[in-house]
Amino acid sequence: YRADRRKIDIVPPGVDPERFRPIPTAHARDQLGINPECNLFLFVGRIERLKAIDTILQAVDLLRRENKPLMERTCFAIIGGDPKNPADEEIQRLKSVAQELKIEHLVDFLGAKNHEELRLYYAAASAVIVPSDYESFGMVALEAMAAGTPVIASEVGGLAFLVQDQETGLLMPVRDPKALAAGIVSILADSEKHRLLGENAAQLAEQYAWQRIVERLLPIFEDVVSRHRRQASVS
Repeated sequence: YRADRRKIDIVPPGVDPERFRPIPTAHARDQLGINPECNLFLFVGRIERLKAIDTILQAVDLLRRENKPLMERTCFAIIGGDPKNPADEEIQRLKSVAQELKIEHLVDFLGAKNHEELRLYYAAASAVIVPSDYESFGMVALEAMAAGTPVIASEVGGLAFLVQDQETGLLMPVRDPKALAAGIVSILADSEKHRLLGENAAQLAEQYAWQRIVERLLPIFEDVVSRHRRQASVS
């Protein structure tokens, strides 16, 4: 924040463009051993209730019942947590929900991944889903966009500003599986739209490259130091 009563500059977090950058989808899927014909939709993050992962499972159930041909070539992956740890209550609950909905064969709980693997998963995905109840900013969305992958996100908090609806991804009401299912269908139904969303996402993410964030931070730090020195000299 700028130490000035007349103006406040809010500087967002940045993204490493060397790590998260567009990679050919076919190459990323080959590296990960993912079926090249599969339309992969991805969730990445902490496995907590406020992340609203239930919404993804409910949307998958809707698609399974209403659009079976689409689901024959679509898969979903949840990255985060430890699916093998019985003490991880939330991930075990989500796995139980998937079983109750009879969609466990459509959703893979992959556990946590390091950044090298994660960048490949972003690139391999048709879209990254961020259905959270709230996000102050949305680093996962930014990383996905930097990788050239569209984002389907809840229209809340920082996500409502980071993701530009119909330009870099899609915004949806929170906890609305019907809207999420419709967003998934719309992305898969129009390959040209999907391509443009990805390209626009990567271009927008360039504004958040760490070099640009540093360029915005330095004047603020210099201003704070200058004011501190002036105050110290007066006192």
